[in-house]
Amino acid sequence: QLQLAESGGGLVQPGGSLRLSCVGSGFTGDAYNIAWFREAPGKEREGVACLSTNDDSTHYADSVQGRFTVSRDSAVNIVYLQMNSLRPDDTAVYYCAATEVRTIVQAVGKCILMDPADNEYWGRGTQVTVSS
Repeated sequence: QLQLAESGGGLVQPGGSLRLSCVGSGFTGDAYNIAWFREAPGKEREGVACLSTNDDSTHYADSVQGRFTVSRDSAVNIVYLQMNSLRPDDTAVYYCAATEVRTIVQAVGKCILMDPADNEYWGRGTQVTVSS
């Protein structure tokens, strides 16, 4: 059973940075999309960044493009989300999620959409609060 666990959240001032980590275990397939989602109070869960392990391609939501970077250390099965220039509206619970993908076309399509329903595996989330 694939399991994910997030860490690295906390309180940061506007303009600051945080790096979230998503540690995975139980991978049995050849390739996965690993995506970061966030959910703010009263709002729907939204995708912010996605990485496909078959070619390390990435995709970002417009709201975080240029500020957030998703990367991975395949040796230890960790996917990172580096968040810079944080704003109060980045405040949310951040989740990592995974889905197995079979082809590059499928992987790219799912990363672009970042639909929560496409992901079978979820971590429990980590709180990020951006406030002065």
